[in-house]
Amino acid sequence: MTEDTTKKITSRRSFLRAGGAAVVGGGAALAAPNVARAQTKTLKVQAAWGGGIFLENAKAYVDRVHAMAGDSLKIDLLPVNAVVKTSQMQDAVHRGVLDGAHYVPAYWYSKSKAASLFGTGPCFGWSSQEVLGWVHYGGGQELFDELMASLGLNVVSFFNSPMPAQPMGWFKEEIKDASQMSGLKYRTVGLAADVLLEMGMSVVQLPGGEIQPAMKSGLIDAAEFNNPTSDRDFGMQDVSKHYHLASFHQSQEFFEITFNKRMFEGLASEHQAILRHASEAENSNFYWHNTKRYAEDLAKLRDQGVNVYRTPDSVMSEQLKAWDIVVDRISAEDEFFAKVVDSQKAYAKEVMNYLNLNQPDYKLAYAHYFG
Repeated sequence: MTEDTTKKITSRRSFLRAGGAAVVGGGAALAAPNVARAQTKTLKVQAAWGGGIFLENAKAYVDRVHAMAGDSLKIDLLPVNAVVKTSQMQDAVHRGVLDGAHYVPAYWYSKSKAASLFGTGPCFGWSSQEVLGWVHYGGGQELFDELMASLGLNVVSFFNSPMPAQPMGWFKEEIKDASQMSGLKYRTVGLAADVLLEMGMSVVQLPGGEIQPAMKSGLIDAAEFNNPTSDRDFGMQDVSKHYHLASFHQSQEFFEITFNKRMFEGLASEHQAILRHASEAENSNFYWHNTKRYAEDLAKLRDQGVNVYRTPDSVMSEQLKAWDIVVDRISAEDEFFAKVVDSQKAYAKEVMNYLNLNQPDYKLAYAHYFG
C-alpha cells in the first residue's frame, strides 16, 4: 500500500467518524429540543358553595379538567362569596371579573323566569336525566344560547350532574294533606316559589346556609334545600324531625358551569373541548357519587330520630295543578318561555313514552328482595 493510499483511507475514516458524530448529535437534538414551555392558562372560577357535597362536586369537575389539560390549563376554584355574592356571580362572569362560575340557573332566574326551565321547571313526567337529554339532543342548549343573546349576556354555559328529585323538605309535623301547607312560611328558590305561592304558602328565598337558623328562630316554618347530605350538614335534624321525600316543586335540577364568552372563545380549541367534555364526564360521576352519599346520610338522619315520609300522591297532584296555573300564566306573558315549554313537552312526550313502556317497575323487584 502506498503512502498516498494510506492517507486517503485515513482521511475517509476520519470523515465517517465525524459524520457519525454529527448524526448522533443531530439525533440528540431531535430527542430533546430546546423549546420553551407554553405558559399555563389559569381561570378564576367561583362556586356558589362554601363547603359540603356541592363544593366536592365542583372540585370533581376541576379535577377532570386538570387531568385532561395537564399543566396547560388550570382552574382556580374559589368558594362562595370569595369575589362576589352568589346573586352577582353571573354578572361578574359577564363582565370578566370572574372567568367562570359553578351554580344553578335558579340562582339568577330573576333576570328571566325562562331560566328556571333549565333545571327547576315543571315536571312533564321526566327526571333530570331526560331534561339533560333535552339540553343536549332536543334543542335545549340552542334555546339557552338564544336566551343569553336576548339578555345581552357575554357567557357560555354547560349543564351537568342530574340531581334526584328534591325532597319536599322539613316540617313541624307530618304532612298528610295539601291543606296543611297553606299559610306556612317556606323556603325554596326559582319557579318553585311561584308554584308554592299558588298552593297558599308564604315563600321566602334564602341561601342554603341561612335555612337552618331561619327555621330555628321561627322566621320560616318549613324548608327544603336539595338532598339528605346537604340537609344533614346544615343541621336540619336539629330543628325538625319530620322530613318529606319526593316532590314536584323541584323534581329535576342540575349544575350550570358558565364561562365568560369572549374569554372562552379566545382559548385554544382543545381547551374549549376539555371544558365542555369535562362537564359531560362529571355528569356520570355526580350521579354515581351523590346517590350513594344521599342514601348513607338518609340512614344517618333516621338514626338521629328523624321521621322520614314519602310525600302523599294527593299533595303532589296539587303541586301539578299549581304548575299548570303558573306555566299558563307566564307563557301568556312571555313568548320565549312558552317556546321553551313547547320544546320540552315535545321531547318529554316522545322519550318518556318509550321509557315508560320499556322500564319495568323497579319497586316491584326491590320489594321482592328487601320487603
